[in-house]
Amino acid sequence: MIGNYFKTAYRSLKKNKGISFLNISGLTIGVAVCLLIIFYVIDETSYDRYNINGKNIYRVNTDTKFNGSASSSATAAPKVAEAMRLNFPEIANTVRLLPDEDVRFKKGDELVLEKKVFYCDPSVFDVFTLNMLEGDARSALTEPNSVVITERMALKYFNTTHAVGKTIEKAEDGNAVTNYKVTGIIENLPAQSHFDVDFLQSMVGLRISTNENFTAFFPFSTYLLLKPNADHKRLEAKFPAFLKKHIDFIDDLEKKGDYIKLNLTPLYDIHLQSNRLNELGANGNIQYIYIYSGVALFILLLACINFMNLSTAHSSTRAKEVGIRKVLGSPRKGLILQFISESMLISFFATLAAVLLAWALLPLFNRISGKSLGITLNTFAWLLPSIAGITLIIGLLAGSYPAFFLSAFKPVKVLKGETPAAHKGNGLRSLLVVFQFSISILLIISTLIIYNQLNYMQHKSLGFNRKQVLLVKHMNALNKQANIFKQEVLRLPGVSGATLSSFVPTGHRRWANYVTANNNMHQTEFWPVDEDYLRTMNMALDKGRDFNPALSSDSSAIIINETAARSMGFTDPIDKTIAYGNNQKQYHIIGVVKDFNFNSLRDNVTPVVLTMTTAFERKKQGDRPDVLAIKVGNEKLPVLMGIIEKKWKSLSNNQEFDYSFMDEDFDNLYHAEQRTGRISLLFTTLAIFIACLGLFGLAAFTAEQRTREIGIRKVLGANVPNLVALLSMNFLKLVFVAFIVAAPMAWLFMEKWLQGFAYRQNISWWVFIVALLGALIIAMLTISSQFIKAAVVNPVKSLRS
Repeated sequence: MIGNYFKTAYRSLKKNKGISFLNISGLTIGVAVCLLIIFYVIDETSYDRYNINGKNIYRVNTDTKFNGSASSSATAAPKVAEAMRLNFPEIANTVRLLPDEDVRFKKGDELVLEKKVFYCDPSVFDVFTLNMLEGDARSALTEPNSVVITERMALKYFNTTHAVGKTIEKAEDGNAVTNYKVTGIIENLPAQSHFDVDFLQSMVGLRISTNENFTAFFPFSTYLLLKPNADHKRLEAKFPAFLKKHIDFIDDLEKKGDYIKLNLTPLYDIHLQSNRLNELGANGNIQYIYIYSGVALFILLLACINFMNLSTAHSSTRAKEVGIRKVLGSPRKGLILQFISESMLISFFATLAAVLLAWALLPLFNRISGKSLGITLNTFAWLLPSIAGITLIIGLLAGSYPAFFLSAFKPVKVLKGETPAAHKGNGLRSLLVVFQFSISILLIISTLIIYNQLNYMQHKSLGFNRKQVLLVKHMNALNKQANIFKQEVLRLPGVSGATLSSFVPTGHRRWANYVTANNNMHQTEFWPVDEDYLRTMNMALDKGRDFNPALSSDSSAIIINETAARSMGFTDPIDKTIAYGNNQKQYHIIGVVKDFNFNSLRDNVTPVVLTMTTAFERKKQGDRPDVLAIKVGNEKLPVLMGIIEKKWKSLSNNQEFDYSFMDEDFDNLYHAEQRTGRISLLFTTLAIFIACLGLFGLAAFTAEQRTREIGIRKVLGANVPNLVALLSMNFLKLVFVAFIVAAPMAWLFMEKWLQGFAYRQNISWWVFIVALLGALIIAMLTISSQFIKAAVVNPVKSLRS
């Protein structure tokens, strides 16, 4: 019996090829989008799941607030890990990771730049699951100058994975070289890890790792492995007392409304639910997972609605079939099963086509989403159940209403030629069309607002000029020749300025620290720069003057930004002093620079103190300026770049020339928003296409049903434009109603999204006008071809139909 249902269903689909094609096409696109989003969601939610003890691993975060300036960091002071392990019995082990940025290792005569290098505690193998291919995890990092490398690095530097016991040379500042002994080889980390690493260097003997100061600003990513059944919330509740034990001035801070707090983030939540300073990698956003999943579901619903609309609209063509089946004794249950069988068959064909379409679109989707998704053996573990589930759900969801609708026909009325049911479903069909276009218009408005915000961010004045600024990296490799390189570059035609500093507004290096001003402690960025910094960056002074190396007094001079002046309570900051460092050295303020955005536009400007590099006394890794920012012209830029590279290689002993442009670095801050814009545009296009497929089918059916009416109107003098306008008006009214429904929803949704930006563009009225006109034009173009075709038919032929 079931086989007969499917055989009859196949014949029906073959007979109604046009409707079947529209239904299968819409469902294919909807299911393909769902599969791609399932790919994306599974990839995003699988981060760090390779860790066997992952559910018991937590990262320690530090939240601070000083005089109204708050920050949240994904790091902790060096001593926190050991102190917690000794104080809290719930903690089984701890580990610290410290990025060692832009390191060069020697490969033959070449110095190779590596960016995935960390210092870490020997306990790293007890906390994280890092499969050791060769070496002893218990002793691999217990000695100074020992290193564990990944198998790809072993192949890169030694042409074998059997590299334990070999030595690799690490270039330090200048020409100094440190020999590191390879003590272990680990598997390459999975792509789904919140940090990526190729070199794990022993932290044993590293001076800053033993710093006792609980308020020290060093970027130690600190992780706790809790014992089974330990409650991390109860552990967090003990942190305030723990801090009071180790920081003697914390009570004074709390009296002023300031604070230093520690909290925990579960390892599995880091990638999607953490967006703090000093993250070890670019994290995702759980909100986008919800958004993409919701949009994919809506697109699938649009395709199902098409099926329901077209099936009920064409009910009159199957009315006689239903009547004859009922007269011949077919029960309603049998008819329902028959129509659901057709729906399941369409769903099956659509799902098969969707798998092929998703596979074909995967490279494009990877480019849009910034992923490297692929089909592996593990993919089939969720793909096959997903296909079966989607086929069943779509078949039942899309087929149930048409099945009950068609099976309810009265055989007596149907066989007399009465088919009122086709008209009875008009209200529901109109409602479904409104729903389809509401979703489409909501997506159009959202996409326009996203691109409007991106355009605003790309053109907003940031307080500095990022255009035509070349950033030459790793200047500390030149040692004392860095300034010689700068002077030689300044003499080149086409170069209008250059400045040496480790800190540029679009860079990732930041240095938050404490200063004392007006007898209060303040948290601020502390940037060593040279005398050409403000001029090269085209930053404007609000008060005071720039640095002057000819003045000996400028060895203790600083320039602060407007936010720092407000935060420190200075109405007239010039010649005021602040104290900094363990010895509380006094610095006098010589200028106030206008605020400039050095973080993402999601964040407000925070206090910054600039001091001349020559005045910076502390000697630690990273203090020596490692970026040369060069203001270049547009003319003959490739030639100029070639000359700069030659000068670099002549002074750096032929080391790799690594550079970027400041405007490109700025754009890279907004990868997530750009990706959201691209995906929204793709989804909006597909949603509109699916909605138009359904509208096209309904327009064709409407034109067919009103053939005789059109003929009579033409005989009575109606022209083609009048007829097209008459037939189109009902559809355009539905689109307008859809706009009324979608517009406030889109405004609420996108207003909440924009709240994530400290600097944002207000939602403009023109966005809604463009969305409405766009939807009306798209709808008109979709239906007009069918109505024009019906309107130009000879009325004699129409009246004979």
